[in-house]
Amino acid sequence: MWSVNYIAAKIALAHFDALTLAVFRIVFAVPFILPFYLLQRGRTPLRRRDIGVLLWCGFFGVVVNRGGFIIGLAYTTAGHSSVILAIGPILILLLACAVKLETLTAGKIFGMALSFAGVAILAVENGLQLHSATLSGDLITIAGTSGFAIWVVLSKKLAGVYDTVSMNFYNLIVGAILVLPLAVRQGIYLGWGSVGWAGWAALFYVTAISSVAAYLLFYWALQHMDASRVAATNYFQPVGTILLAAAFLGERPTVYLLAGAAFVVLGVYLAERNAGAAGTGG
Repeated sequence: MWSVNYIAAKIALAHFDALTLAVFRIVFAVPFILPFYLLQRGRTPLRRRDIGVLLWCGFFGVVVNRGGFIIGLAYTTAGHSSVILAIGPILILLLACAVKLETLTAGKIFGMALSFAGVAILAVENGLQLHSATLSGDLITIAGTSGFAIWVVLSKKLAGVYDTVSMNFYNLIVGAILVLPLAVRQGIYLGWGSVGWAGWAALFYVTAISSVAAYLLFYWALQHMDASRVAATNYFQPVGTILLAAAFLGERPTVYLLAGAAFVVLGVYLAERNAGAAGTGG
């Protein structure tokens, strides 16, 4: 689902500007998750003392992460974006070490170094000028996946308190409230009649499938599998995205992209091997 999401988002970006698509994706996801929340048996009621943490979770996990993914993707390739998002577990590990939830080992440090080397390879593919073909988009994408890493660390405080559906619902509600004024503004200036059926279909995919169904499936899997095994499935995402982008978007895999992907995937594997962290984003 997430590999196809890069293709769907690129199609949607041909019909919507990046900011409009980013805020629409967040706001329109709420109606899709609402039935799951209402039909959830034994859903966790909102505790007043958790509102502060949930506000930050919604900001970093939804606005920064999902908004950064869309806006970054508008200025870079699907292949670059998928490889950069693959370093999410590395960023989570760094933050976890910073707040003393994890301890650094030589293996973790080596894995981190390999992953960041892979991102550096991507950065130099089109030069290091900020306005190069992909670098600005890559930097925005890194900011977005950093938001996901912060969300993971923050949500640790609520681990075991909220069920999967409730946690995702509260996060999306916060994100939607934060971007609603901007979504209304963008909607006023949008030429609704100029958006083709492919644009609406792609918007449906990035909201209903990627933002709701895929996340619910991912966290359901976490309840039934070891985190390390779930994390291992993330290694397929860059590979799947590169193949799909070549087939449907005409993005040719370059030596830089393939080398960067290899470094990132190997680095994440080495760093996660003893950490047991699972992560994604976008």
